[in-house]
Amino acid sequence: MAGTLYLVATPIGNLEDITHRAVRILREVKIIACEDTRHTRKLLNHYGIDTRTISYHEHNERDRAAELLKQLEDGVDVAVVSDAGTPGISDPGFQIARLAIEAGVAVVPVPGPSALVSALITSGLPTDEFFFGGFLPARSGARRTRLAELRSLPATLVFYEGPHRIAATLQDAREILGERKAVVARELTKMHEEIARGLLSELCERFSSRDHARGEMVLIIDRTEIKSGVEETAAVSVAELVNAFESDGLDHRSAIKKAARELGLSRDEAYRRLVAEREREAL
Repeated sequence: MAGTLYLVATPIGNLEDITHRAVRILREVKIIACEDTRHTRKLLNHYGIDTRTISYHEHNERDRAAELLKQLEDGVDVAVVSDAGTPGISDPGFQIARLAIEAGVAVVPVPGPSALVSALITSGLPTDEFFFGGFLPARSGARRTRLAELRSLPATLVFYEGPHRIAATLQDAREILGERKAVVARELTKMHEEIARGLLSELCERFSSRDHARGEMVLIIDRTEIKSGVEETAAVSVAELVNAFESDGLDHRSAIKKAARELGLSRDEAYRRLVAEREREAL
């Protein structure tokens, strides 16, 4: 008989946040595939688990998944864990799960911690419908394009972000999505846990300092834009979008065309706004 593939959630910080079942499964399987064997070994040592570990990370995932599938087909039970949280959620796990399913191998979830869920339920923002976007693009132009695509989505937006990009991401979100309530949750379940709530503009100012931009972060943005007393004719600057697309390599004409598409404008209207914005800047 084939073995079983277990996808095991592990603590995102506090080592107490692991289920009895997860500890039992990690003891009983023959192999634990983990992002960083040294990191996972700290957890295993804490619970007296001496199961064999092998590396399974983004750089070897495709080849390692094939190796693990062979073990599973030979009757070996395998557990997959990430460094923290639930495997497969912005972490390795998808490739082996898909291969196992296609081969008819049982795939069993062992649920537990997840940074996005932990942040969402403590955010104070609506949880009835949310969109998880993983990590936003690193380049500003691509990031702003992605945010523009999500602007009208009637759901709370959830993203992962690193400390070196959080300030730029918050600024782009404020300019593309307009003023909204938001939360930055960092170092969840750890000693320096912080859940910062406020408007996007307030969080921009708060995390502009490197002293506050530390640790892994979850960014949560409300679905509803907060309008000022005077309705804005364009929440997003055409000039800023054009500049961002040009910095990504588009020529001027193509950048205007793409900005018009993102804002739901005709090309002529986008061009008129671009000229008007640049004239105002020159005054």
